[in-house]
Parts: sequence; structure tokens; C-alpha cells
Amino acid sequence: MANSDILLLEAIKGLGSEGDTVSVRAGYARNFLFPRKLAIPVNQGNRKQIESLKVAKEKRVAEELEASKSLAEKIEQTNISIAVKTGDNGKMFGSVTSADILTRLEEENVLLEKKQLNVAQPIKDLGSHKIQVKLNSEIEATFNLEIVSENPIIPKSEVEEANEEDSQDDS
Repeated sequence: MANSDILLLEAIKGLGSEGDTVSVRAGYARNFLFPRKLAIPVNQGNRKQIESLKVAKEKRVAEELEASKSLAEKIEQTNISIAVKTGDNGKMFGSVTSADILTRLEEENVLLEKKQLNVAQPIKDLGSHKIQVKLNSEIEATFNLEIVSENPIIPKSEVEEANEEDSQDDS
């Protein structure tokens, strides 16, 4: 089968990013990529366009890296807390998921995608947790997440004392 060398004008998942020169089947290029203006054939006439796309790609990558660095600094300074319902002994009802964390981060004006959060399993206990965020292949950040109870937690000894007082009052 014949292959064609093409220049991608847009990023295509599984194929490459904007400005990449790739080799694909001739029919795929002719019937899908060219009509949708996703790619152009590589030839002598397109060399200038290839160079300008490579320069634009390098500039875009540098801007994205700079934006990721500033977002990482903002994330590092972020401390959020999430109040959850708990039982008398401080055991959580349910868990805190990455969706809960993302919602709380949006309230702090930190916009992330779910795949960027490194929360392997839902959080099922109260206290402080460190959450990692992977912004791109080079930049990672960590922020503090505090899980607190909506209702006050009474230690077991105080609960037992309160129960004894109630039983003495009834007599």
C-alpha cells in the first residue's frame, strides 16, 4: 500500500500534533485529512508553510509551559477544605471524590481537568491530605486538602459520660 507524507495543520489524536510531518496511507490522507483541511501534502511548494507552522508550534508550546508554571504556583498556594457528614464517632458517610475536589477548586478559580488530579481512590477519612496535580509532562504541583466534619465530633469518653448522666436523670 502507498503511503503519503503529510503536514498536520491541527493536532489529531493518535497521529500527531500541529506542525508534525507524518506518513499515513494515501487513501486516509486523500479522503479524510485533505477534505477537512486537517493536513496538507509535503512538497517543495509547502516548505515555507511547514516552517511557519513549526515556529508557531514552538511559540504555542512555550506559552503553554509559561501558563502551566503560573498555574502550578497558584495551586501550590491553594489550601482547600471540604466539610463532610460524619457519624458520632467521626466516621465519614461516603467519600470525597475527585469530582468533589474539582468543584471546590473551581470555587477558588483554579480550573483543572479530572485527568490532571492524582487521586487514585476516593478519600474516606478525615484530616489533611496532599493532592498532586500533573499539569503537563514536565510540571507537577501539590496542594493541601483538609477534610473536616460538618457536625462536631464528640470523643467516646464524653459520649459515655453523657449517656450515664441521662440514665441518672431518668431515675
